[in-house]
Amino acid sequence: MTVPFVRLVSLLTLCCLLSSGCSTEATGESAANGTDSAEAGADGDEAAADVRLPVVAQEARDGDLVLHVATSGRVRSRASSRVTVEVTGSVAAVLVQPGDRVRAGQPLVRLDPRPFDLAVREAQHELDLANLRYREEIVPESLATGRAPNEERRASAMLKAGVEGARVRLERAQLDQERAIIRAPFAGRVEDVLVATGERVNAGAPVTTVVDVGDVWVETSVLEHDLPLIKEGASAIVVSAGAPDRQAIGKVVAVLPAVDSVARAGRVLVKLTGNADLRPGMYADVRLEATRLTSRRLVPARAIIERDGRPLVFVVEEGRAQWVYVTPGRSNGTDTELLPDEATGVIPVEPGDQVIVDGHLTLTHDAPVRVVAAGGDRAP
Repeated sequence: MTVPFVRLVSLLTLCCLLSSGCSTEATGESAANGTDSAEAGADGDEAAADVRLPVVAQEARDGDLVLHVATSGRVRSRASSRVTVEVTGSVAAVLVQPGDRVRAGQPLVRLDPRPFDLAVREAQHELDLANLRYREEIVPESLATGRAPNEERRASAMLKAGVEGARVRLERAQLDQERAIIRAPFAGRVEDVLVATGERVNAGAPVTTVVDVGDVWVETSVLEHDLPLIKEGASAIVVSAGAPDRQAIGKVVAVLPAVDSVARAGRVLVKLTGNADLRPGMYADVRLEATRLTSRRLVPARAIIERDGRPLVFVVEEGRAQWVYVTPGRSNGTDTELLPDEATGVIPVEPGDQVIVDGHLTLTHDAPVRVVAAGGDRAP
């Protein structure tokens, strides 16, 4: 009985030792697996923190909100001149081509100068003869009487000798000589050239067209009920179909008094300075300043969206998009004013706050974001 009992105790002891080893190994493996899981979780959190949605933002600001009247109009040049020849002659040289820029007084076309030079010499000769006849009339009389003739006598002698007529003919010949060179009436660009070298042209024939493109005008039509809102000196924004992304800034220079009884509209003239995108003859969209609301809190109109029927903007704070409920006021399509909250009397957006204008339609509150330049990456 003793031997079996001892053997039984030994077997039990061995089983316990084996069980302890297995448990220790399992515990070590579990601990190791727990450490790996914690590290994986930390890596996941860090990766999640790096996932920031790209958005475009602009700063809120204080300024004037300008409300506009939208219309359209035709672009006109301040001056367009059909240049004509004023004397008859043959074209000796054409000095410009269509599209050339010219300055005021620059020669455009030159006629053959020889006939005009001869006419000047002939007129000068006639004046010299007239002066000689005058002296022959006056000098003998002065020598005979011993005194100078009076003013009446001198005028009579000049008329008899034909001095004044000869002087007028010389001045006319000199004027024709100057007109043999056709010059630009003002600075601008050559629209066309209508003559060629060697061509015979008569007085009054057109030779070219010069257009002043430095200053252009836009003549717009404004409905009669909007006309009282437009004042001289007000600003205007002009956009052409040729350059829809580029705005030209002009100024209202005249509100014309007459109103078309059929169209029930008046005319407004807008002046623009040095805009290469606008050419005479173009049609352009025009926004005329009608009312200026001063000292307003402004955000881009694109920044305002609605959630559950309430308007809000997303403000970027420490890399996160925080939605802020706002009370919008009037808008001109580009900027919108924010009004004070009815409960607190405070405007919840401050000047300088970055409000999101692109990439915010599907954002959630407190979403991580990164601000990118317009035209860059977009949030999905």
